[in-house]
Amino acid sequence: MTESSTPDSSNNDIHFNDLALAEPILQAIREVGYETPSPIQAESIPPLLEGHDLLGQAQTGTGKTAAFALPLLSKVDLSKRHPQILVLAPTRELAIQVAEAMQTYARHLRGFHILPIYGGQSMGQQLRQLDRGVHVIVGTPGRVLDHLGRKSLKLDGLQAVVLDEADEMLRMGFIDDVDEILSHTPSKRQVALFSATMPAPIRRIAMRHLNEPVEIKIATKTSTVESITQRYWMVRGVHKLDALTRILEVTDFDAMIIFVRTKVLTEELAEKLEARGFSSAALNGDLNQQQRERTVERLKQSKLDIIVATDVAARGLDVPRISHVFNYDIPHDTESYVHRIGRTGRAGRSGEAILFVAPREKRMLYSIERATNQKIEPMQLPTKNEIVGHRIDQFKKNLDEVRRTEKLSFFRDLIQQYQTENELELEDVVAALAYMAQKDQPLQPKIQDEPPASPHRDRDRVERPDRGDRRERQDRGERGARNEGRRSEGRGREESQEPPVDLDMCRYRIEVGKEHGVQAKNIVGAIANEISLDSEYIDNISIRGSHTILDLPDGMPKDVFDHLKSVRVCGRPLNIAIDDGKSDDSSAGRGDNRGRGGDRDFKRGGGRPGGGKPRGGAGGKPRSGGSGAPRGRGKPSGGKSFGNGNSSPRKKS
Repeated sequence: MTESSTPDSSNNDIHFNDLALAEPILQAIREVGYETPSPIQAESIPPLLEGHDLLGQAQTGTGKTAAFALPLLSKVDLSKRHPQILVLAPTRELAIQVAEAMQTYARHLRGFHILPIYGGQSMGQQLRQLDRGVHVIVGTPGRVLDHLGRKSLKLDGLQAVVLDEADEMLRMGFIDDVDEILSHTPSKRQVALFSATMPAPIRRIAMRHLNEPVEIKIATKTSTVESITQRYWMVRGVHKLDALTRILEVTDFDAMIIFVRTKVLTEELAEKLEARGFSSAALNGDLNQQQRERTVERLKQSKLDIIVATDVAARGLDVPRISHVFNYDIPHDTESYVHRIGRTGRAGRSGEAILFVAPREKRMLYSIERATNQKIEPMQLPTKNEIVGHRIDQFKKNLDEVRRTEKLSFFRDLIQQYQTENELELEDVVAALAYMAQKDQPLQPKIQDEPPASPHRDRDRVERPDRGDRRERQDRGERGARNEGRRSEGRGREESQEPPVDLDMCRYRIEVGKEHGVQAKNIVGAIANEISLDSEYIDNISIRGSHTILDLPDGMPKDVFDHLKSVRVCGRPLNIAIDDGKSDDSSAGRGDNRGRGGDRDFKRGGGRPGGGKPRGGAGGKPRSGGSGAPRGRGKPSGGKSFGNGNSSPRKKS
């Protein structure tokens, strides 16, 4: 290692303009709103621009993606349509995130092409894009090796390789794959390795494949925010907007700022909240100074209660009455989170911060806890009874307000006249009026309570290797079998054993079976990953000759159903359809049933296609075993129920 530095966390004197990045990259950075680099960026960009190998140790949320993306993109030769940069990531989710970020930074590089490749995605689509030519590949190790085996991915023109979150790849059992991929790259390529920790196997990879690397270690900076209560909700099942609405409805707040990632979403979310009865407005970079000042002044004067803002637009915002900060979208780095929640808890007041966390964002949650030196407690959504109670209390307050402030003699005479004409009890007339008054916001809303979460289920479930990658590696024969054991050892904690939530189930048919070489884990992995469904809700799998029968939760939304039809397992589209009970072990009699479900309108929240009601098991709850059917093992990140905020639970038979 030629250098080692543990830089100070403050880089206020350094700006991106000082770092010799290409002008199109700088233009994109300015548009995103970045001004000063984070410590890992300030230390990594110069050596990477100079062509040095780099070994960087920094936590998630410190800006590592930009640290390698900005300098490497600055050196891409757009005239050459072959892969020049390869980024390896441990999970499909991270691969997608990195690809999206790099696409944003390269938005002004004309003719630039980037391709994320990972298991579970159509191989044909990836092959077509590779044939057309790409400059950057971001992929999971398994799918990259698949393409190398097919000779569809050629790395002889590669200039740089990035190993992102190398310790995660080690934990997941991918480190041998990484070793093999690096052996296919040119000897003079540049290598950047980033890892939150630096265990011995990672050090060995660095010694073997990096040439006199610059070594950078960023000390974790913590900020204590004792005056702010922090909670998070793990996004699952209920739509984020519905969840936000529930929380806003029962939360006693003075003023609130809601943070989202894009300018477009500030407008969309503010409009939707306004339509739901909340006084809200957008604050983004498209507003001129006069519009911004007017919006902030309305918030200060209590003419507005909610601001929906981007990080850039909210800089410098100081409104003492902001009691709550809502992170609708989790920030990209911990520093942004600290700045966000700093909008509340000012002038000696207490504040509250609420964070929505998708399953694939749990590692960022942990990084935020380290950065704030505070544990963020999980929260449950308000229950139906809590919402009903709140609405009834508000209804009574409105009645009291009207009685005190309005002249009601005309209406009193009208009611007496109506009561006399129809010979009605006064209570019946009042009840009818109350029903009319609450129609816009029903006092008995048709919403489902959120399934209770195990205290360990959401926080401790570790993201696991891409199931598509694991499946496709098995197809490589000896090598896949050799590595499978190692991967199973690196899966983190044991799976929790709590029983699954009681859901109605429906019997489905998919068009892949024994003759295609499918196994239960291939099916479970593909479905669980594609629709973020906990695998305990993929049940009673019966693999037949040309097809498979299985149980999935009832009431699958049409967009989810249509997506599953095109998902490929063992090279075949699932073509999922409701099973009509006529399936046998052969492919005979299949014709009319193929794709049948796709023509129907699936309704969310327990609704299901018209007609009969085929069931998986009795009572609808996922069963274990059952005719010796294999169960899906493990829980991919994310748990989705097919209900939304406007649906009521169904009775179990």
